[in-house]
Parts: sequence; structure tokens; C-alpha cells
Amino acid sequence: MLKIGINGFGRIGRLVARIAIKHPELELVGVNDLVPADNLAYLFKYDSTHGTYQGTVEAKPDGISIDDCFVPCLAIKNPAELPWSKLGADYVVESTGFFTTYEGAQKHIKAGAKRVVISAP
Repeated sequence: MLKIGINGFGRIGRLVARIAIKHPELELVGVNDLVPADNLAYLFKYDSTHGTYQGTVEAKPDGISIDDCFVPCLAIKNPAELPWSKLGADYVVESTGFFTTYEGAQKHIKAGAKRVVISAP
């Protein structure tokens, strides 16, 4: 099973989460965004581009529940301080638009991610 973390839960981050939830060989181990979990749950459920998510989505105190899968939500500005190692993230999708360089990706590696996929225009 491939464990995925997402940094930035905008359009790309939410799309990655939708894909991860639908594929049993992928596990979404954490989402980092500065927006509160209740807003993240709403934005995931009601996506203006990809439509309403047909499964169940619910905000929890420390994350969101998507189809009975709990996903921890974090709000940490510096990627080097994220607990990717503790969460067991194999890959991190960097979709904030802020950490698009090698040096930015290295912050996720320092935090315990094995690989980083950068999404940037």
C-alpha cells in the first residue's frame, strides 16, 4: 500500500484525495492546509469543477472522515515541521504553489516523506 500525504488542499490536493480514496492500493495519511477541517470537508464534498462527492464526508475534531476513512488534518506553515515520518507518508503531493523548488521539496523529505510530487503551473 502506498501512503500519501497532501500539502495544500486546493483544487489539485482535493482531486488527489478523491483519487486516493477510490483506490484501495493508496492510503491518504494526512492533509496539511491552513483552512479549518470543517471548511476542508465542505470544499471536498461540494467541488464546483468535479461536482458533488457522492460518498460521505464529515468534519472531525482533528481531521475529516471520507467514506469511513479518517484523514488527519494539519495546519502547519513550515513543511519541515510536518509529521510525515510519524504518519508514514511514502509520497507527499506538494500542491500549495509555495514550495515548488528542490529546496522546498527537501523540507518534506526532512520531515520524513520518501518522495515529493510537486504540482505547479
